[in-house]
Amino acid sequence: MESLLEVDGTSEGGGRRGRLHLPHGVVETPVFMPVGTVASVKAVEQSVLETLGQGERGAQIILANTYHLYLRPGHELVRRMGGVHRFMSWERPMLTDSGGFQVFSLSKLRKITPDGVEFRSHLDGSKHFFSPEHSMEVQITLGADVMMAFDECVETPASWERTSASMGLTHAWAQRSKDYFEEHKTEVPWFEARGGKTQSLFGIVQGGMYVDLRKESAERLVEMDFPGYAIGGLAVGEPREVTREMIARTLEWLPKDKPRYVMGVGYPDEIEEYAKMGVDMMDCVLPTRAGRHGLVFARENGAVVRMNIKRKEYAEDQGPIDPECGCMVCRRYSRAYLRHLYVAGEALSATLNSVHNLAFYLDTMSRVRAELGASVTV
Repeated sequence: MESLLEVDGTSEGGGRRGRLHLPHGVVETPVFMPVGTVASVKAVEQSVLETLGQGERGAQIILANTYHLYLRPGHELVRRMGGVHRFMSWERPMLTDSGGFQVFSLSKLRKITPDGVEFRSHLDGSKHFFSPEHSMEVQITLGADVMMAFDECVETPASWERTSASMGLTHAWAQRSKDYFEEHKTEVPWFEARGGKTQSLFGIVQGGMYVDLRKESAERLVEMDFPGYAIGGLAVGEPREVTREMIARTLEWLPKDKPRYVMGVGYPDEIEEYAKMGVDMMDCVLPTRAGRHGLVFARENGAVVRMNIKRKEYAEDQGPIDPECGCMVCRRYSRAYLRHLYVAGEALSATLNSVHNLAFYLDTMSRVRAELGASVTV
């Protein structure tokens, strides 16, 4: 199988610089992917996403959520609209998750069996069932460039026995996901328009906080020969040093010529650290979620600082969030004005804070790519 990832080289620390070739475009890696849960990155319009960041072309790839789009507006409606790219007017690459994590979060509303998961909608309480096959059907219908195998995410803390049993279920579901995908992958809405290119299905390594289970999971999924691999089940309450250890150890067992994706992390300094360890793709809701709650990021003496813009000390501060940031928010608006918007409950507050945070994340990855480009060896 031809690799999606073209690797230019690898640094001493393991970080690598490359390009991910997808049907809707080429993605420079390592990359941070903004989360657009319901085919919308919260409070930020698509044309703005395309222009964020200094010296580059904005968000290269974003995420959408299978579980949420399945419930509303429904994947068949999205198909009738021409697929998720056309539906949301985004012609750049996209990734959809499998819905497994969202179902995991509905612990009081779900029932897991070897066949799949029965759950009740968080919207209206209606009953639904997700199997690996159904998750693949929905994701193929949505039509994102990359889709994820259906998995189970175990809670933290969890015993070795509980984690092992959950991991076994994930492996069985991964094979079923791959089998269904291979049989139906040409049914994607844009298949003919993109010259017969198909989506790519990534497997998800589980195993909780147990190194031996992470190793077993990685090796089992590599045997299935997915075109890319995600490291799942992290940032669910464990200490940061444990997250780092699980990532570092799992990277040892994943192919060096295929994309490696850590799901759902993290703060700007974390994504920088993980990229320099050899992670190619990361996502997190944090930039927009934090922005909506008045938390913005800046750099002071090279270190990331977190600013609560609602604090009174910023009431008459005429400076930008970050004097070194060139985003449209920092070029135009003062901390005082941004504090005023938040305190006044203006919707513009969420937009401007989120735009800055996303630009900060994208600029972080741009800088890491430049550093890796100067230091990698073939």
